[in-house]
Amino acid sequence: MTAASSVHADGGAALIDGKAMAASMTAGIREQVEHLVEQGHELPGLAVVLVGNDPASEVYVKNKAIQTHRAGMKSFMQMMPESTSQEELLALIEELNANPKVDGILVQLPLPPQIDAAAVTNAIHPDKDVDGLGEVNTGRLALGMENGIVPCTPLGCLKLLQSVHEDMTGMHAVVIGASNLVGKPMAQLLLRANCTVTVAHIHTRNIEALAREADILVVATGKAGLVKGSWIKPGATVIDVGITRVQTPEGKSRLVGDVVFEEASQMAGHITPVPGGVGPMTIACLLHNTFQAASRRRASSEG
Repeated sequence: MTAASSVHADGGAALIDGKAMAASMTAGIREQVEHLVEQGHELPGLAVVLVGNDPASEVYVKNKAIQTHRAGMKSFMQMMPESTSQEELLALIEELNANPKVDGILVQLPLPPQIDAAAVTNAIHPDKDVDGLGEVNTGRLALGMENGIVPCTPLGCLKLLQSVHEDMTGMHAVVIGASNLVGKPMAQLLLRANCTVTVAHIHTRNIEALAREADILVVATGKAGLVKGSWIKPGATVIDVGITRVQTPEGKSRLVGDVVFEEASQMAGHITPVPGGVGPMTIACLLHNTFQAASRRRASSEG
């Protein structure tokens, strides 16, 4: 299956359709879940914890619950007030770690200021850390171990790239953004795919020239419209992780990425749209990680 299924209307880059690829992945996971149940196992379960009432986070959490059910798995929603203490949240995570019906645990970020996000992330059992952000899974990825859980967004980006490039050996991949959430694990995955990897960040000099050398350009900065068309090497594959809501001159709002799509699509060979690119694949990879965690737990209990 290829995700690059359509061409830009102005004759530019082929679009990498993350929405279609995510739907296909979710359908495949549902089939695997049904097979698991036929073997006499319980449905996999994903617990999502939301602290506070941030509107954007509420939308994300509800969408994750919908997609979890679509994949045939159980969704356990845990809503906690803004005033929740770190001790209360850690106590809940301890309960979820011990709950045999829960195969994956995700704590929606950001958390209120009184809570240490790193402490919470690392309290999740590594085998249930389906976001892949805890120290154990981060270390497994860095060491090239195959038994770790990979963060959802970088994993989604990799799958989108693999839909275009069967073999990325020797390709120059530039990652703009060095966050623990996307940039660093993305670089590790590209290294694993035998790319030559450069990571750029806020202090990188001559970043435009560096970007123009990239066969693969992954942009994850959260800065809307940072990367212009002039930054793109002709024929490059561009993965735009950013998503920002901006106001139009007409007073309406729209979602844009870190890349100026209209310009970049005239230079790139393949490009992800925003929305409809990386976002759907992030959730699909969360479901993938949850199913894999469930399968490993059931296999270990049988062994």
